[in-house]
Amino acid sequence: MIKSRFTLLGFLALTFFSCKSDEEKVEEAPTESFRNEVAATEVHVAMAEVKSFDYLINATGKLEASSQVTAVIQQAGFLEELNIKEGQYVNKGDILARLDPTEAQFRLDKAQISIRNANAEYESMKMGYETIFESSDQERKNIIDEQLKAKSGLFLAEVELQEAKLNLERCEVKAPISGKIADLKYKEGSLVGASQELCEIIGTNQLVLKVNVLESDIAMISSNQKAEVYAVSNAQNAITGRVIGINPKVDENGLVQVSIAINSDRNLLPGMNARAIIRAPQSNSLVVPKDALVYRSGRAVVFSIENNESKWNYVEVGKDNGEEVEILEGIEPNSTVITSNNLQLAHQAPVQVVKE
Repeated sequence: MIKSRFTLLGFLALTFFSCKSDEEKVEEAPTESFRNEVAATEVHVAMAEVKSFDYLINATGKLEASSQVTAVIQQAGFLEELNIKEGQYVNKGDILARLDPTEAQFRLDKAQISIRNANAEYESMKMGYETIFESSDQERKNIIDEQLKAKSGLFLAEVELQEAKLNLERCEVKAPISGKIADLKYKEGSLVGASQELCEIIGTNQLVLKVNVLESDIAMISSNQKAEVYAVSNAQNAITGRVIGINPKVDENGLVQVSIAINSDRNLLPGMNARAIIRAPQSNSLVVPKDALVYRSGRAVVFSIENNESKWNYVEVGKDNGEEVEILEGIEPNSTVITSNNLQLAHQAPVQVVKE
């Protein structure tokens, strides 16, 4: 009985060690044989290059007229004639409207009579000083002449005449600049007061796009720097512009206002929304195509190729222009990087480069 138990234990022990030996043989099988059985992933590649890199600063804003002036009615009266309508283009100096000139003309006639009377009085008083005016004492003659003009009322009459002429001229409202009429306030026949706004005149030869740029990007923007402007109404066609002003203060949101001038276009109007792209060239940057960059667990990764296998590289990303990405750290210049089929790619996976 005891001998049978020892025989059974020996058999179980032999079976256990035999199974363990087989498991060890399986574990010791080379992983290379499995890797060779996996089909290589077809990939496209590019070179990590050190070159000039255009960083694109994107910003949005509204178009404004480069010049906008209010045409003002300078004196009260009836709007006898109105020569404009909204949207009409006018040149500087064009007559926009006329007020009833009757009262202004009456004041001018009155002032002309006053100056004739004052001049007659002056000549009459001058006769009493013939000896002085015939002498060679120029200084004394000037003093007496000034006194006589003042006493006769000639000085005051001359000022009143100029004032009356000015009031008559103000019956015509003229365009202070060239541009298009906007926000017309009155109709023909209206009774208007002095210093009332007639309309706005918007200069259309040039428009200005005012955009807000992050304070971290403002150091890369300078006056006369080129920009591309895309209006919302025509987002496919770029309009060339240039930076004409940078506001020297940062607002509470960390933004700086930048003004970009563009040539006028018949399809553009003040108040339209537009987007600007300002190119800021960066020299000697290590750059890869944007398709080479993937994110794993929130970290940026670029796959390179070594010995026909993918290599996982954590990278530190710099600026991005939509097509290329600046790499600050993580890969070496002239590395071959994978640009396709890299979203699910693993480290040391076999790859096959596909040529275009």
